[in-house]
Amino acid sequence: MSSHVVVFCKKELRSFFDSPIAYIVITTFLLISGWFFFSDLFLVNQASLRNLFDIIPFIFMFFVPAVTMRLISEEKRSGTIEILLTLPVKDYEIILGKFLAGLILIVVAVLLTLVYTFTLSGLGDLDFGSVVAGYIGLIFLGATYLSVGVFTSSFTQNQIVAFITSFAIIFALYMLNKVLMFVPNFLASFFEYLSVDYHFSNISRGVIDSRDVIYYLSLVFFFLFLAVRALESRKWR
Repeated sequence: MSSHVVVFCKKELRSFFDSPIAYIVITTFLLISGWFFFSDLFLVNQASLRNLFDIIPFIFMFFVPAVTMRLISEEKRSGTIEILLTLPVKDYEIILGKFLAGLILIVVAVLLTLVYTFTLSGLGDLDFGSVVAGYIGLIFLGATYLSVGVFTSSFTQNQIVAFITSFAIIFALYMLNKVLMFVPNFLASFFEYLSVDYHFSNISRGVIDSRDVIYYLSLVFFFLFLAVRALESRKWR
């Protein structure tokens, strides 16, 4: 990995944790996911993380855009992006460094929910295979949402616009397999395959299929590529 990528990643992580941003976002994420987890635990009285894995993808729709909306747009608003672009660094190094910083924040938030796993393990027998697969799926899903957020943040200096646009794209990707009844039969399988929720459901059942992994990695690469192109476009204006 390029040393410039590491530098940008560390810089962004410091900006997260030197301000209340990371603590507020992570605390809110844990409170909401914890509320759903314990509500389901007491209602169903069953040792399962299924409800948690069902609700976190939805929480991510708001959580991830909140993390990413300032990554590039704030640099543009403050004018520091012009300084960055004059440094002897590649545009992709800026994008990748900020992406990795956001990914670390998401992974930290997801891993903190392991306390729910430990709680359940003391109450009953857990299928640890599906639990591990579920957490892997959440990280892939978070990385995909994050790449969308980095892309939307790269073409505007308005954080609200970046948040709304990111949410809209993520919501569309999530809902694609929920509208199959409204599309022609010959397009149903295509729409289903494009849905991030469809692939996450496959992984969270305990089976990590290479097709699901390739799907997530392809989306991450695609949106990060668009982010790099959006950043490069400033040089030609």
